[in-house]
Amino acid sequence: MDREEAIKFLKSKSREEIIKYLNLIKEEKSYVTYSKNVFIPLSKWCRNRCGYCIFREEKAKIMKPNEVKEILIKGDKLGCREALFTFGEKVDENKEIKEELKKMGFSNILEYLYYLEDWTLENTNLLPHTNCGILSYEELKLLKEVNASMGLMLENISERLMNTVAHKYSPGKEPRLRIEMIENAGRLKIPFTTGLLIGIGETEEEIVDSLFKIKEIHDKYGHIQEVIIQNFRAKKGIPMENFREPSPLKMLKVIILAKLILKDISIQIPPNLNKETGQLFLLAGVDDWGGISPLTKDYVNPEAEWPEEEELRRWSEELGLKLKLRLPVYDKYISREWLSEKVYNKIKALGWKIED
Repeated sequence: MDREEAIKFLKSKSREEIIKYLNLIKEEKSYVTYSKNVFIPLSKWCRNRCGYCIFREEKAKIMKPNEVKEILIKGDKLGCREALFTFGEKVDENKEIKEELKKMGFSNILEYLYYLEDWTLENTNLLPHTNCGILSYEELKLLKEVNASMGLMLENISERLMNTVAHKYSPGKEPRLRIEMIENAGRLKIPFTTGLLIGIGETEEEIVDSLFKIKEIHDKYGHIQEVIIQNFRAKKGIPMENFREPSPLKMLKVIILAKLILKDISIQIPPNLNKETGQLFLLAGVDDWGGISPLTKDYVNPEAEWPEEEELRRWSEELGLKLKLRLPVYDKYISREWLSEKVYNKIKALGWKIED
């Protein structure tokens, strides 16, 4: 599918077109994967003020080591295998947080993060995954040592959105910076998660161009393990609370395009944001439910509870698909080529089947 064909499909109101492209999707997997995680928001302060975000808090706070370790230990006992570490972008710019870090004996947030993730690998059966906004090449290189995978949503390639309510107060959402980080992760051979946010004022052309940019980067480096197609959700109190959410049909068409354009990359939808429609999206090639947690909530969408594992299993099995637990790093990236020695050896110690 080329760019013009993809744009035409997104703009089309033809049911026949949808059926035609659905029939082009050849999904050979007999299972749908998911990750069982704990969500650790080290700090909710952020330099960005996105029009759709409810995660950000004005008060500058940071989780203490004992708080984090308590969650990790509980998650480990519940069978979680992913520790999702996140915090607002460039929190070191906040003087109060910088002072708190200093009191704990750390010069910056990444030094603290590295300590916690190293502790996680040494003391639990969880594997760290970090998503904390823009990082430099050297910062990515440092964190690779203690992360099984990392992530950054592209959201959209559009520079135009930087002048809209969605991103005008968010310097870290500059597409050029996000593309640079995703490419740097590729240069460093870091298994990576990215994705699009649908419904924040983008055009059909911008959606298509964003998908083709992800394809271009992956064709060059081969490191993008999954792409999330996430639907905007209106929330009370955010600047975009009166924005219209993308329709299920719009989401279906974007997922179809993602599957046809990003052929060897897993396509994920957030299951807590698509409880009514998630099963139907499996028909369009979605093959991953993403992360769910038996312990912590989704701090980015706190109003949307995670589904239970049994619920995911029922949704999957009704379509003849098995539900399969995965690690934060996909199986095909579990090798010394893609992982640090520390992380690789940890996965080996877990008894996870490794195909070297």
